[in-house]
Amino acid sequence: MLGDPASSRLLQSPAMWNYLSLLPVILVLWAIAGIWIVKESYPQDLLTDFLYSSRLSFAIAVVNGSVDLDKGFPFISNCGSYAPQSCIFGQVLNIGAALAVWICIVRYHQLRDWDVKTWQNQLILWSGILCALGTSIVGNFQEKNQRPTHLAGAFLAFILGNLYFWLQFFLSWWMKGLPQPGPHWIRPLRLSLCSLSTILIVAMIVLHSLHMRSASAICEWAVAMLLFMLFGFFAVDFSSFRGCTLHLEPRLDSSSSQAPSGSPNIQMEKVL
Repeated sequence: MLGDPASSRLLQSPAMWNYLSLLPVILVLWAIAGIWIVKESYPQDLLTDFLYSSRLSFAIAVVNGSVDLDKGFPFISNCGSYAPQSCIFGQVLNIGAALAVWICIVRYHQLRDWDVKTWQNQLILWSGILCALGTSIVGNFQEKNQRPTHLAGAFLAFILGNLYFWLQFFLSWWMKGLPQPGPHWIRPLRLSLCSLSTILIVAMIVLHSLHMRSASAICEWAVAMLLFMLFGFFAVDFSSFRGCTLHLEPRLDSSSSQAPSGSPNIQMEKVL
């Protein structure tokens, strides 16, 4: 259980980058590359396709004609609404959501080891998990097929995603003794990105209500990039880990307070 202090622990190692610190970096690279690749493609020769890809213009949706830039800048969801890019879009977001959940759980255990109160830690954890769930919903329920479900997922992904990082910042501000890994400018940079993300979310909603779709779509893309960057900064927080230890505790028979002799060890340990 997540709330059980004995269920897992993070092993500290000074100034050592490892697979846990690579998780946020992988998420950022995967998500940014994935959603841009899903954005542009009509059949052309390989050289033209390479030039489009190399300058990160939009990758699939524009090139196959499902999105027309002459009619305005598209929302992320518009680019992932039609096959074949909808298949890639869903897979990219599903894998990204799984990575985000993994990062949120590692962060939960890190904060728990720093003696953050359980209710505060769980509030942060669930806001992050719901953000990841919303991201998966956005990828699997395309706007043209399931608009209400798609919008609900977008709310979870953007609003709760933004809330997740604000909670992280407020916790670091409220708990003065909380460790702050990395250089001193990381914290003000996180504040700046959170603030900018909030402003752009409000602008996105207002501009959409005013039927300024292109401007609203640009704000949406900018918010997505900012949230990816904020996830990426967890690489700094995870850089001191050398691994994660998981303890499995078998349930004992209620009629016996002790395990029978000769039984396997009550606690099994596996270093991930």
